[in-house]
Order: sequence, then structure tokens, then C-alpha cells
Amino acid sequence: MFKCVLYQPEIPPNTGNIIRLCANTNVQLHLIHPFGFKTDDRRLKRAGLDYHEWATVKEHDSLSNFIQTVQPKRVFACSTKGNINYSEPNYQAGDTFIFGPETRGLPQSVLDNTETVIRIPMYPGNRNRSLNLSNSVAIIIYEAWRQLDFKQNACNPTTIKKD
Repeated sequence: MFKCVLYQPEIPPNTGNIIRLCANTNVQLHLIHPFGFKTDDRRLKRAGLDYHEWATVKEHDSLSNFIQTVQPKRVFACSTKGNINYSEPNYQAGDTFIFGPETRGLPQSVLDNTETVIRIPMYPGNRNRSLNLSNSVAIIIYEAWRQLDFKQNACNPTTIKKD
């Protein structure tokens, strides 16, 4: 069904929470190297609890390797720099959502090469930078799934694999 891509994730508990989210929504999770942690990090495992066995998680050496291997049909970059509200697109089964690293977001080169860049609105003011990564993923995945009437996804759970 949907694919969630974490581009160079840095914080183990965020990735663990997203593994848990993907297991509960049956979304494929793709992790793009390099990471700011090792996949055997105890904080990653603790945040993901025992959901690792129920999630489809794959690792890729680069974003171009992911694109070449998976060949996603529609890709949405998720960024504070987007000018389309995340609730505006009509999502479809198979859509892919790319999220950037926690400390810097998606690089401009990725934003420039993605047809649609969506954002989550925030209250205006200089005190806001962005939402927590796992919160952002949850908001967008659940909106996309809601638009499909929460129909079951067609992914088969597997363990972490590296392409």
C-alpha cells in the first residue's frame, strides 16, 4: 500500500516509533543510509517495542537506489518548505512519502526533484521550526489512509532487509 521513506534518519526513538506506526498501518518503511545510529541500537528497539517483526522495513544505500529498486509511482516530499497542505492531495494506494532527517529536513536537491512537496501547517511565529518526525509521519500516513476509508493495506510483513 503506502511507502514511508526516512531519508538519513538520525534519532533512534523516532525511527522506532515509526516502525511501530508502520506495523499498525501496514505501511512499508524504507530507510535511506547513512543513519545517525545503528539498527541494533537499544533505543530504536525499545521505541519499536515488539513491532519489528510485524513491519516491512528495508534499507537502501541511497535515495537513487530506492527509486531505482522500488520505482514508486507517485512521490510526495514532506517538508516545512512545501506549499501544498498535506490534506489537499487525493492520495492513492501505493503512494510514497519521503521525510527528511530530524535536524535538517530534506535537501533542496530532493525537493527540486519531487513533483509534489506537502507540508503540515503550524501556527505562525518564530518559535516554531517543525514537528517531531514521528508525529509528522503519523499525521500524513493517517490522512492518506483515511482518504482510502482505512481499507487494509496489501503488504506482507518481513524483517529488515538491505537492498
